[in-house]
Amino acid sequence: MKFTHTCGAVFALLMASHAQGQAYPTKPIKLIVPFPAGGSLDATSRLLAAKLSDALGQSVVVENRAGAGGNIGMDAVAKSAPDGYTLGMGALSTHAVNPSLFAKMPYDANADFAPISNVVVTPNVLLIHPSIAAKDVQSFIALAKANPGKYAFASGSNGSGGHMAGERLKSLYALDMIHVPYKGGAPALQALLAGDVQFSFDNLASSLANVKAGKLKALAVTTPQRSPLAPDVPTMAESGVKDFDIYTWWGLFAPANTSPEIIRKLNTLTVGALQTPDLRAKFQATGAEPSPTSPEAFSQFIREEQRKYARIVKDSGAKLD
Repeated sequence: MKFTHTCGAVFALLMASHAQGQAYPTKPIKLIVPFPAGGSLDATSRLLAAKLSDALGQSVVVENRAGAGGNIGMDAVAKSAPDGYTLGMGALSTHAVNPSLFAKMPYDANADFAPISNVVVTPNVLLIHPSIAAKDVQSFIALAKANPGKYAFASGSNGSGGHMAGERLKSLYALDMIHVPYKGGAPALQALLAGDVQFSFDNLASSLANVKAGKLKALAVTTPQRSPLAPDVPTMAESGVKDFDIYTWWGLFAPANTSPEIIRKLNTLTVGALQTPDLRAKFQATGAEPSPTSPEAFSQFIREEQRKYARIVKDSGAKLD
């Protein structure tokens, strides 16, 4: 997925322009992360918050509000005053998947938010416990077909990229497998390591150390291209599974009706932060690719993702109350 960059200015110039007397912000800003502390989304949010704090001259404080696949935290953002002092780090689940997955949503993923910028995209990887006697994706599918109801897969939450990837695999091959959602990526990974579940589609960077240590087997990444973090791991397409372009993304949002001036300023500073070599290097070390956009391009991307995952959710038959 290619995104249109909106700013080529270096971060130092952006900070200097702020110092020339713009009014906003005059107090600390809250950045709500709708998932638990310690996960990849939380780490990404804290790295960006530190950069924005420097640029804005005010603290950007991360607050974790987890639950309901991210809906609880993003609902708090949607219902906050549109003054630029409460932001949210939304995700694939909160804005593209949940509107189709949940029978009732507490917010409108489009009307209740002002998109600021996409932040990163990151691949997932199909992982299996070493006790599973499969050497590649096709042999794993064959085992799952031969053992209906035996295999369970973990995800960090309902509606996450890992959940959707598992449902996609199930629907493509008519597999009888069980989804087990956890409260975050870390406990989902621990469940797989412990053998409580047999496989998962996890964030590549989060699981790579366990793959290298032989504690997990990586069968394929879910993106169209191989990851530079694991160049020997094939893609799902290379493994014979077509139409499987599923990856995780995270982006910055404000409540709807936040002033265009504030949105523009936050977009400019976010894009500038994501273009700094040190932050790009930190993200890329975790397998995440900085992907800044204009607010307009981010909004269009979200609607495209909503259409994509509406089809995937419908095909899978998944539905949550």
